[in-house]
Amino acid sequence: MRNILIIFRREMASYFATPLAYIFIIIFLVMAGVLTIFIGNFVGQGQADLQSFFGLHPWFYLFLIPALSMRLWAEERKTGTIELTMTLPLKLGETVIGKFMAAWVFAGIALALTFPFWITVNYLGNPDNGVILTSYLGSWLMAGSYLAIGGFFSALTRNQVIAFVVTVTACFFFVALGSAIVIDFLDGWLADSILEFIRYLSFLNHFVGISKGVLDLRSIVFFVSIIGLFLTLNAIVIDRVRSS
Repeated sequence: MRNILIIFRREMASYFATPLAYIFIIIFLVMAGVLTIFIGNFVGQGQADLQSFFGLHPWFYLFLIPALSMRLWAEERKTGTIELTMTLPLKLGETVIGKFMAAWVFAGIALALTFPFWITVNYLGNPDNGVILTSYLGSWLMAGSYLAIGGFFSALTRNQVIAFVVTVTACFFFVALGSAIVIDFLDGWLADSILEFIRYLSFLNHFVGISKGVLDLRSIVFFVSIIGLFLTLNAIVIDRVRSS
């Protein structure tokens, strides 16, 4: 844990040492506000809740989170600093987890700064704050899944743009799997058990349940499993890069 904290502090310091952190947070907040107000019809819906806010998260995370994850390893591979990182007296798993946790906490900070929406709905009405808190937790877990996927693809290439594009595509795949369009298209071609498995793989289905206040253990296990799987794949890739 001590070594993970060392990497975590180093990565967090690197975010705020450049304008990157502030630019990302500003874009995150502006996009969240604009999409919620104009696309989600936050003002005109006439309900004191944040469903219009959280309902957009799976979609605008598609572009914001890959923009954060693309630099996790691709930048180090391009500049050659990955060799220096690997010479530190740290285990590979500690480095991977430390870098991921820094990015995840940073994304959590950006998410937490949307609290004015929470204050607004409490001022306008009497929302279920338990549901809102659960939705924030689910959104953070989903962001972690996006980041883990992005970290894996970032480790595969030296080019941040390629890492970004491939991560967006992969995350869109996980989101769209549970959409009605995909399921209706596959219905009749595949068995019901396979369709149910495809629905289970969808970020959208799990997050929608959590955003309604249903903190299903299966959804938590799903997001944690996705994070664990792609962090493991990330470590395997970095180990091969180090050995080559």
